[in-house]
Amino acid sequence: MPNSKVIAPAGRHPKTIVFLAAPGAQILDVAGPFQIFVRAAELFLREHPSQKSPYNVVLASTTRKKPVLTNCGLVLTGTATFRNLRGPVDTLLVAGGSGLEKAARDQELLAWLRAAARRVRRIGSICTGAFLLASAGLLDGKRVTTHWKWAADLASRCQRATVDPDPIYIRDGNTYTSAGITAGMDLALALVEEDLGSSLALRVAREMVLYLRRPGGQSQFSAALAVQASDRKQIEEVRSWAFDHLEEDLTVEKLAGKAGMSPRHFARVFLKETAITPARFVERLRVEAARRRLEESHDKLEKIAADCGFGSLSSLRRSFLRVLHVPPADYRSRFTGLRPN
Repeated sequence: MPNSKVIAPAGRHPKTIVFLAAPGAQILDVAGPFQIFVRAAELFLREHPSQKSPYNVVLASTTRKKPVLTNCGLVLTGTATFRNLRGPVDTLLVAGGSGLEKAARDQELLAWLRAAARRVRRIGSICTGAFLLASAGLLDGKRVTTHWKWAADLASRCQRATVDPDPIYIRDGNTYTSAGITAGMDLALALVEEDLGSSLALRVAREMVLYLRRPGGQSQFSAALAVQASDRKQIEEVRSWAFDHLEEDLTVEKLAGKAGMSPRHFARVFLKETAITPARFVERLRVEAARRRLEESHDKLEKIAADCGFGSLSSLRRSFLRVLHVPPADYRSRFTGLRPN
């Protein structure tokens, strides 16, 4: 169960959260999660003015220079480099980016990472930051993730780890890995929830207009986006039509008819173009629609199940567990702040 208690009583030192970034870092892998921790500290102090800040958030460079030139051309002014970082570190997170190949050949940096991993309470990565942890041998024997685009490469380079390309983040012991960009913010919110409770984490999400805190088991993949990537006009037209007719019986035969193909040919073309079967596509499209309804409305689960084409509440539950690994009622209460109906 999420921790609902505050763990930063007066008199204790702030927990130091270090973001380690190499030149060419993806700026959102740093700035988004960094801001989550900063905002959490601000909200905590607003509610507990007599307490000390729960976090000290630091950007450390992998080079001898503190500034980090990101891959979009903006420069982030770091607090330190890994060489002169002083004091205890609670959480160490490695940001993704294009400069990690060079960083992974720096034996001094790798040795420092291995030593740091023995001292910190939590260690993790955002997007391709997992490659640096892998180079240091810190993912061996772990179940991990990264951006789906780089998952196969990570699996080939780190054969002692189990790489799962689907979840947005994974915790294995004290090791946390996430997909890219906004998934790093989801991971940061999960860490804040561990430390300061679900209520404060939810307020951080709302104040930053992250109206939903996604569970780590949620898939990186969107059914709608998968089909939008198809070059075939018929497939895109089927996607658009299906999205507007979720309450209907969306069989392969019916979808094939809309595409002007035989069911067998349509199923084969659809799988080739989108890497997902028509049945799985329809299920994920319905789950995405139901998820939005859970986030944005107070509608009863039975109505959402009917409107989104599930037919029954039990069918809705089965699909949510299969796709998002969480029941719809729990999803609503845990990730939107609305009580189950």
